[in-house]
Amino acid sequence: MHDHVLLSALFLSTCYWPPVSIETPLMKPWSENITTYADALLSLMPDLSEDALPSDVPIVDHCWCDLTSGKFFEPFDMGRWETESVLRLKDELEAQEKLLLKAKTEIEVSEPDAEAETETEERDEASSATSRLDVVSKALFAPFTHKKHESSKIFADLAPVIMTPRMVNAASTVSGRPRKVAGSSSLSSGVDFATLGRAPMRFGLGTRRITSRDLQIVEASEELLDAEIPEPEGVAQDVSLIRGFNATIPSADQSRTRRRQTRNVDAPRIGLKRLGMNARGLLSEDEEHEGESVASEEDVVMVGRPEPRGRKLKPKRKGRQSLSAGKVFGTEELKRQTHEIQRDKENLHVRRTLISNEITEITNKIEALDALRAKLEQDLLKLQEDELELDDELEGVKERLDLEVSTSRPPKARAQQPHVTQSSRRRKGPAFLPSEHDELPPGVAFMSLAGHISPITALDFSEPYGTLVTASQEDSEPRVWDLLSGEEIGRLKGHRSTVKCIQVEDHICLTGGEDGNVRLWDLRRVDEDDDWDKESELISLSEIAEEEVVDEFGSRTQVSTNGSSIRQSESETSSTLEREGPCVRVLEGHSKAVSSLYFEDDCLVTGASDKTMRQWDLTTGQCVMTMDILWAISHPPTAGPGGALPGHLFPGAAAAAGTFAVPTPPYADGTWEMYQDFVGAVQFWGYALMSGSGDGVVRMWDMRTGQPHRTLLGHTGPVTCLQFDELHAVSGSLDKSIRIWDLRTGGILDTLKYDHAVTGLQFDTRKIVAATGENGIKVYNRTSMQHSTLMTNGHTRPVEKLRYMDKYLVSGGRDSIVKVWAL
Repeated sequence: MHDHVLLSALFLSTCYWPPVSIETPLMKPWSENITTYADALLSLMPDLSEDALPSDVPIVDHCWCDLTSGKFFEPFDMGRWETESVLRLKDELEAQEKLLLKAKTEIEVSEPDAEAETETEERDEASSATSRLDVVSKALFAPFTHKKHESSKIFADLAPVIMTPRMVNAASTVSGRPRKVAGSSSLSSGVDFATLGRAPMRFGLGTRRITSRDLQIVEASEELLDAEIPEPEGVAQDVSLIRGFNATIPSADQSRTRRRQTRNVDAPRIGLKRLGMNARGLLSEDEEHEGESVASEEDVVMVGRPEPRGRKLKPKRKGRQSLSAGKVFGTEELKRQTHEIQRDKENLHVRRTLISNEITEITNKIEALDALRAKLEQDLLKLQEDELELDDELEGVKERLDLEVSTSRPPKARAQQPHVTQSSRRRKGPAFLPSEHDELPPGVAFMSLAGHISPITALDFSEPYGTLVTASQEDSEPRVWDLLSGEEIGRLKGHRSTVKCIQVEDHICLTGGEDGNVRLWDLRRVDEDDDWDKESELISLSEIAEEEVVDEFGSRTQVSTNGSSIRQSESETSSTLEREGPCVRVLEGHSKAVSSLYFEDDCLVTGASDKTMRQWDLTTGQCVMTMDILWAISHPPTAGPGGALPGHLFPGAAAAAGTFAVPTPPYADGTWEMYQDFVGAVQFWGYALMSGSGDGVVRMWDMRTGQPHRTLLGHTGPVTCLQFDELHAVSGSLDKSIRIWDLRTGGILDTLKYDHAVTGLQFDTRKIVAATGENGIKVYNRTSMQHSTLMTNGHTRPVEKLRYMDKYLVSGGRDSIVKVWAL
């Protein structure tokens, strides 16, 4: 019976909510000025006077098992029920006003018009009207002034206690597995909240209102029987769950305390407490009496006859027996103590296991926190990378804005404005990519271009999915590819030997070969005609007389004696070039293989194995300046960091003056070759030129004077590749390392060590991508300082050259294959 009453109280208390004061704050305020029920009611009824304001607000009946929303056990929406309660109160007050107005009208109509009625009749009419008003008022205000019945009072008192947030959350998150219960045939469908132990049973989802009869309690016996209980080990393997619980409560030490008390014996008082306090330097209460000995008279047991008073004899001490001599426990007591000690050992084992489990749990939490910390640190680094990416994107947007502003000007103003083309090697921000590129998995080579029969020596492309130009060792004709279709468009015929370096900007391509020539190509003409190899009609700078002037600093300047003939022949052959093919110009001047080149706008700088670098004007085809690296070696800069070249790197400048040839360290596949490119890489920006040479030195030149002004020392092998930006320079060498330089100080910021020689690299603010003599491409994250390798569907032999833009990378390897990657 009590269970049914409690069950009914549990259910009905969740549906019934007692009235609240009109000044009660709203759980969800309507606005900054409407925070209580009174404010909400006055906002809906601004003409309501304070006298007519009710003292209580009847709350709309609502339940955590509300079925009106179509879902079962939805969490409370207190804001909705508060709004409904205020709206219902407003409707009731408006109905009350209408009834009062109607009653007043009826009273006025029912009054007699005759003024001659007696006072008795007036009193009767007044009393009649008053009685009518009382009846109407009682009927209207009954919901606000009702007396609670005893049962409803119990339910109302239980509601705040039972409907706690924990109970609401538990009820909203319990399992919903279906369960059949005997005797509940009327419930065709329902939801089961039964959990392990005792839990409320499901009830139907019909349209009728749920009552307490629909709520049942069942025992989840099946789940309890199926639950696995871990078996204890060691001393406590036979300990029951109740014993294990008893081992953790304070009363578990009572047996030990009892055994200790059984070993206490009656002995003369020796003042141990006072001795202990004196040993710690504390004062006892008895020390206030001076002359009193530390030990009392009871501490000494005197034997023998008392001596006469006149004689002072030393008292004799009685021999003391052992304290346990007179103590007898008995067999039963000793057996009981044996049993208690065994149980205490089991209790200790249980506690030890609990503590060990707690330590393990703490250890797991620490590991989880460490993992969480590591993840948060990675997220922080990712945010830093995103910030750098946004900076690059902003630079790209600004460059694009300047380009579109310049193109929107009138032709005259555009002619007055100097034409400056931003090199793709320094271009920042995201590139234009097909929408399908985002569907590619990162770090995978999704395209392979086969056609070469020897290792790749140079490559470059105009833009992602644009035009690619590649060259190989045993092929003097670079191949042109359409990266959108992956097909070969044609070949660049003209060089007489291997092409060592390539740069592509839009439709312009420059190539340098072992024949010492540099050729300028128009890639738009590649597929026009395949039979156009007519070198005799091309412009050759060897036909033009030049006078070489060497200044006091060792810089050589080529001065043409027939500069007008260049322009004349250029204009005369312009119509011929249009039908001859893609080769627009041939630049001759180097006596050995051209190993590196870099151009921007109309300026070109080339480096060759003749240990010189030349600056060219592409509009005229003239060599503007020659910079001699041997002269720079013999005249190192006196100022700035670096100083003279260390003598232990190479046998001196005299050795460099001869034929340069250095064996490369073995690649990952065990092969090696002779490295003969004395100028491994060049790059300039404005008047600042940087070169990496075979003496292992990175030099910075002033292109206005042709002199080196800073020498960066650190590499112990020939420099094969380099790149620099506003703050840093990155160089790779045959000494199996990549060095990151700070251009502001000239010092080394970081050194990346690898197992094989570095033959190609490129970097931006977030990463460094390098070819390091292995089949995979190395990627170094400059933010997190983590190394990764691109291997999926990659090269089968070491990578030689690479080039990337944004999330698009092209690499060439010693397997004669060109791979296209998604970053």
